[in-house]
Amino acid sequence: MQPDELRELLTPEGLRLLDSLPPYESKTDVVRMVSSLRAAGHSPALVAAVLAQSKLRGRARAKFGEFASRMLFTEAGLEQATRLPVAAQHAGRFRSAGAVRVADLGCGIGGDALAFASLDLAVTAVERDEVTAAIAAYNLAPFDTVEVLQADVTQVDLAGTDAAWLDPARRTTDRGATTARSWDPADWSPSLDFVFGLAERMPVGVKLGPGVDRDVVPPNAEAQWISAGREVVELVLWFGELARPGIRRSALLVGNDGTHELTAAGDSDDAPVRELGAYLYEPDGSVIRARLIGDLARALDAGMVSEQIAYLTADAAVETPFASCFAIDAVLPLDERAIRRELAARGIGTLEIKKRGVDVDPAQFRKRLSLRGRGEATLALTRLGERRVALLTQRVRFS
Repeated sequence: MQPDELRELLTPEGLRLLDSLPPYESKTDVVRMVSSLRAAGHSPALVAAVLAQSKLRGRARAKFGEFASRMLFTEAGLEQATRLPVAAQHAGRFRSAGAVRVADLGCGIGGDALAFASLDLAVTAVERDEVTAAIAAYNLAPFDTVEVLQADVTQVDLAGTDAAWLDPARRTTDRGATTARSWDPADWSPSLDFVFGLAERMPVGVKLGPGVDRDVVPPNAEAQWISAGREVVELVLWFGELARPGIRRSALLVGNDGTHELTAAGDSDDAPVRELGAYLYEPDGSVIRARLIGDLARALDAGMVSEQIAYLTADAAVETPFASCFAIDAVLPLDERAIRRELAARGIGTLEIKKRGVDVDPAQFRKRLSLRGRGEATLALTRLGERRVALLTQRVRFS
């Protein structure tokens, strides 16, 4: 977002117009709304600004729910923002550790700071980009315990601050618009060297991408991989009083049914490979990233289907929040003709395809199967030892 676009928005006319718009739906709606707004006498610049913001608000509902309808966003800020239910978990961690004043260093549009303030924590939210800092100030205006600063986070005086939260920018931006992405921690802002140095002086939580190289995780940090809606969304490293005693690995699931967590003092040893049982388990991505598959397998009395493949198998169906369970109907060779014949014989017209340990494009594979019928199934393409197989399964629904 450019400064002049933000200036158009941050006027009584701009905000009233934005709040009056119906939910953003389609390209056809945009054409209709542009004509209507221009006919009402609004300037082209204002119309463009409010419609762009309306589109972002529509996308933001997935992360912020109804709060999105009263917030402002940038493309990059929304992309990197923490989902509100996940941010609430972070805020609870700071409060449980006894923090009263938290520094949100690199606050972006203010998503995490919003959750901190909602738990009555005093927050100093710092953002270097001028436009993004202004948007954060707007989003956090309802909270009188929040101070927003436009500054370099590495230069901020943290005297009087109990703990810090950091979400290093993992992309190069131009006034809030995404232009490039870097996966090299040395290119992040602030750098991990700064983050880890700060963690030697005070309690720190830092949000990283879930796929970050595990070699960057310091041995004194609690590493927590978080899933929201069965999608692994982030890795958080906790230091000092924010890290829980005896825990160095955690898989946290945040969903509509609440939160569930699997914890350990370190990576768990994999369970032994065993003969295929009646059921297949697919661990949640957070469990896989945290390398806690072995602990999950032992809790389910399950074994690995093959070495280095994150599928488990067992003789019984056990309900667990940490894995999806499938009843195995047939074990087929990974051969398109054989699979096509089996699916046709069973009348399978709706097919979910999963894969682990084989080089197959599920979307292209599905197209070649010529599915017909009313039946539903899940096909898991994987290996049993050296054999490439297709496991025809039905998802087990426990409730």
